[in-house]
Amino acid sequence: MNGWLLAGGSLACVTGLIHAIGGGLDTVRPLLGSGIPDEPKRTLHAVWHMVTVDLLLSGVALLGLGLASASNAPLVLFIGARFLAYSATFMVITFRVGWPRPLLRLPQWILLLPVAILTGAGMT
Repeated sequence: MNGWLLAGGSLACVTGLIHAIGGGLDTVRPLLGSGIPDEPKRTLHAVWHMVTVDLLLSGVALLGLGLASASNAPLVLFIGARFLAYSATFMVITFRVGWPRPLLRLPQWILLLPVAILTGAGMT
């Protein structure tokens, strides 16, 4: 059993649920009610749900890897690298906008980066 991966998987699943529920209320509802043309609106809506699925499936995979007796380092590395890239994407976009206190305007990185760190710590 690998506690690091179990922690990372649990946090990824929680992040997926927050994304689905909180983000659905905070981001998807305003998006769907906006004046954006239907094709880009529905594309963004689908991508939103794809991200939710990705977060949840990654979490489940990390939980399974954390419970497994054998290591699967390439898969663990792949999942951790994706969460690191997701976190970096939010940080770069936020800093490029020029907002005051930018890291608190789009705080998604706060949940994504720890999953990457926990996953990295669990690589054995």
